[in-house]
Amino acid sequence: MASFLLIHGSCHGAWCWRDLIPALEAQGHTARAIDMPSHGADPTPVAEVTLESCRDAILNACTPDTIVVGHSWGGYPISAAAEAQPDAMHALIYLCAYVPQDGLSMAEMRRRGPQQTIAHAVEKSADGLSYTVSVDAIPKLFFHDCSDDILPYAYARLCPQAIRPQETPLPVGPRFAKVAKAYIRTTDDRTIPTEYQAQMSACVPESLRRTINSSHSPFFSHPQELAGLFTELASKL
Repeated sequence: MASFLLIHGSCHGAWCWRDLIPALEAQGHTARAIDMPSHGADPTPVAEVTLESCRDAILNACTPDTIVVGHSWGGYPISAAAEAQPDAMHALIYLCAYVPQDGLSMAEMRRRGPQQTIAHAVEKSADGLSYTVSVDAIPKLFFHDCSDDILPYAYARLCPQAIRPQETPLPVGPRFAKVAKAYIRTTDDRTIPTEYQAQMSACVPESLRRTINSSHSPFFSHPQELAGLFTELASKL
């Protein structure tokens, strides 16, 4: 069975994997989730968060047999970790996530997308160091197919997202290419357009691409189905 390390996306934390972890454990896997710097229980001030510190948090939690899962923005720090130390992990799974193009930041990639789905909902902090997503936009962007209990659970935990790491270009090359990768595309996603996910997943062999008919939060809306996809992909990675 596989060992998964789960990396959350913007404004989230380890809390978002609440329902997926037991689903994976029920299938015989081990699964851990960590908070990225300044998220959840991590005390790092927003002003000190960098792409490198996010990368290092992942590397510190990895072992060579770990399959690292990145959701959304989480695709960037897991890629940075693979570029820095490709032998530190077994493989990467991108879950409706950004796969970096060499030398581009995540923010640049978002701006190059076929639709700008989230720009209208972003509220930048007064100091310009972070952003949040407007309360009114959150249900449609993230949780439109989730059960009613998810919104209060998420509202109590969503936090500001540091801007600097998302504006930091990430060079990737042969070391990044060395790490095995899979991609799970969400076909009812209102945050990262599913057609853009399809483009980004082209770097992954077709046999390691999967789809799930879900919003941007399949770990809440379809945890059992998602765990099954992880199990299937782990057997091929």
